[in-house]
Amino acid sequence: MSDRNTVIRSLHDVGLAAWFGGSLMGAVGLNGAAQDEGSTETSRDRISSSGWAKWTPVNAAAIGAHLFGGGGLLAVNAHRVATQQGVGASTAAKTVVTAAALAATAYARVLGKKVELASSTDPADAEQAEKHPIDLDKARQQLTAVQWAVPALTGCLVVLNALHGEQQRPMEQIPGMWERARSMTHLMQ
Repeated sequence: MSDRNTVIRSLHDVGLAAWFGGSLMGAVGLNGAAQDEGSTETSRDRISSSGWAKWTPVNAAAIGAHLFGGGGLLAVNAHRVATQQGVGASTAAKTVVTAAALAATAYARVLGKKVELASSTDPADAEQAEKHPIDLDKARQQLTAVQWAVPALTGCLVVLNALHGEQQRPMEQIPGMWERARSMTHLMQ
């Protein structure tokens, strides 16, 4: 493999690293600090919400970079996905896990915004929260669960990336493509 894809691979990997690392740091560090420093449930919500709101644009950029890089890698490796045994399956798994991580991230933001509005001292936020009332305790529980789901899912993506890296080794490519060709020949007979 003489072609290099350093830029798209870097966007893919750095984007995923920030998505995984930021979500893990938020679940452990930010939420933990809010728990330690907030004197009431509402003040803990405000501390945590403030930090997550500051992270949101960075996270969005990280996810965008990861998806752009992933799309580029898929395009340049389409021949391997189609011909090398095991690559199609790992690519499909990675696609499903990416979709789940995106859904969990989006749901966490929706829940986080609801908790943020419900705990805000700003009258405009309070007015907006009144228009869309929520069960705050239930929203907090769901938010905690989904904030842990994001690093779990993105951590799975890191593992699938390692598998993809192993599948790109020359000693994996040749037998994988040979085995795929053999199995296709048997299907045609």
